[in-house]
Amino acid sequence: MAAVTMRLSEIGQQLRAFRLESGMRADEIAARLGVSRAALYRYEKGEVIKLDTVQRLAELLKVSPLTLLGIGVEYYSRPIGFFERIRQIEEETDQILQIADPVAYLVTSSDYDRVLSQAIAETQDGASGEQYPSIMAARKSAYEARRPTMITMLPEQAVERFLLRGVCEAASLSPELRDAARRVAATEISRIVDMIEAEPIGLQFSVVSEVDNTANCMLMRGRERMVLAINPFRADTSPAASTGVSLITSAPEAVNAHQRVIEALWKDSLKGKEAADRLRLLLAEYAIR
Repeated sequence: MAAVTMRLSEIGQQLRAFRLESGMRADEIAARLGVSRAALYRYEKGEVIKLDTVQRLAELLKVSPLTLLGIGVEYYSRPIGFFERIRQIEEETDQILQIADPVAYLVTSSDYDRVLSQAIAETQDGASGEQYPSIMAARKSAYEARRPTMITMLPEQAVERFLLRGVCEAASLSPELRDAARRVAATEISRIVDMIEAEPIGLQFSVVSEVDNTANCMLMRGRERMVLAINPFRADTSPAASTGVSLITSAPEAVNAHQRVIEALWKDSLKGKEAADRLRLLLAEYAIR
């Protein structure tokens, strides 16, 4: 019964993430469900929802009722829905183990966010472009408040591309903003070098070299469970992008399989002085001059 209650408490969180994923307005979803918009917002804040309403929500959002109850696998084809769900999970996370591409977003600088916001505005991503920065800012605020331990592996090839193209590498930016994006990329990698050398408590980095096609994934451990997220979208991807599918699951077989792979990669990756030296070499070769 306790497990069921815990799952029901997550429906509101998932509802908001799925709503952002669908791109539908709150009043549109409420009308289709036959409830008021105020009731919909109450559901999103965690008010218990009747099971028949859960069924209607699942049909409307085109997901399995089990997924909405947090038992199955959650799929997201747009970054905005995925990162909203990640924000919710991170608020109850004590440990993060991740292969990031190419920085650990939660410890990036305000300059990174500034360039990201400018890029979104320049590419005119509409309503999602207005919500996305606030979602990402909330993730940083939660990290600052909780300070979960975080282990991050950076694929070397991803760092190279980041230095060559800068923040929002896939976006078509003006020459001026592209130069700014590359300068910020160099600053972020320099900051990671500083963090590696400072060895702050609860924050570790390594560099994964000579490994191709490393998938971005996160393992987030809380008091109740561990959650796996596999994500093709970088934090600096357009919030309206729909060129991949992210998934989130707590299924033990998926979590355990990915944990073994991540731990093996961590064991073989460059750490400490070796990692800092490798990043310095990349900065010298690829950073904007």
